[in-house]
Amino acid sequence: MPRFAANLNWMFQEWPLLDRFDAAAQAGFTAVEILFPYEHPADVIAERLRRNNLTPALFNMASGNSAAGDRGLAALPERFAELQQAVLTARTYARETGVRRFHLVSGKADRTDPRAIAAFKKSVTYAADILGGEGVEVMLE
Repeated sequence: MPRFAANLNWMFQEWPLLDRFDAAAQAGFTAVEILFPYEHPADVIAERLRRNNLTPALFNMASGNSAAGDRGLAALPERFAELQQAVLTARTYARETGVRRFHLVSGKADRTDPRAIAAFKKSVTYAADILGGEGVEVMLE
């Protein structure tokens, strides 16, 4: 039997993000995905999940400033400190909400650039070390 998760960044957009949890549950979903939950504290997200009996299927890690064109940090060597903070923030959200999967967003980089390749490997290793110790999977899409 297939199981579906509502992506709360794309679905129920007529509601503010926190109200989308209610909408997803009312629509019959039992799980949700949130690309960027970080506009709300982890405990607030956790309360909405609990209140609606929803399972957090996947969150994205913070991926820079999307308004400025950022699409991730992992393959950007000059942004490793930000990536480290994003991983630590993900760990906090995992502990509070129970989410067990985080998408590590690579960022826009030249995939033939040795520096970008090395940065991506370093970022994946760092995220896996920190989050793996918490029983959290690091997803690459």
